[in-house]
Amino acid sequence: MGKRSVREWIVRSVILMVGLTVAHLGVTLFLLSDLGADPFNILVQGIYRKLELVLGTGLITHGRTHMAVSLLIIAVLLVADRTYIKIGTVLCMICGGPIIDFFTWMLRSMLPKEVPLPGRVLMLVAGCVILAYGMTIVIKSDAGTGPNDLLAVVISDKIRGKFGIVRLVVDAAFALIGYLLGGIVGAGTVVCIALVGPVAGIFLPVNEKLVNRIVERVA
Repeated sequence: MGKRSVREWIVRSVILMVGLTVAHLGVTLFLLSDLGADPFNILVQGIYRKLELVLGTGLITHGRTHMAVSLLIIAVLLVADRTYIKIGTVLCMICGGPIIDFFTWMLRSMLPKEVPLPGRVLMLVAGCVILAYGMTIVIKSDAGTGPNDLLAVVISDKIRGKFGIVRLVVDAAFALIGYLLGGIVGAGTVVCIALVGPVAGIFLPVNEKLVNRIVERVA
């Protein structure tokens, strides 16, 4: 692939932001179901609790730990293979939190205070599917990937394995390590591990064609 024009980078970055917005709508639905956190945040939660226990300082928060773990993953990949770190990775880190905050405010104003269990299960499943769809748009934008998806992308590329299976294994590892460190695994975490990777594997080729079509027409 030749050198990309500024116009193409802008188009791909816009596509990435659309995917990121869709993915974080899914994350928000997932979190509001109150059935468990996603695997990456289980890992962050476990590390945060250990740091809080050892350091005993108010400077350590879940949000700061999340940022630190993301930066560590990026730093390792900058040394191992920097081709995976692009401007979109930074955009994901900066914009993800505010997008979730916005959707949380919006959805809480729309949802009843007490959502019955069947409704929360529906929110969980819908959230996982929407997350998988948006995440694959981000990946196929080829403008960068969210830090928590980088490992699955890199491993699947290196071993030429199916992304869906690799993502499932990576999510399971995140959740297991986080649980051993003190994170809380809920039923929703198990559903997320089982659902997001395989669904993303289905959406990847679809969104690759969609992104290529948009880039060809606009850029």
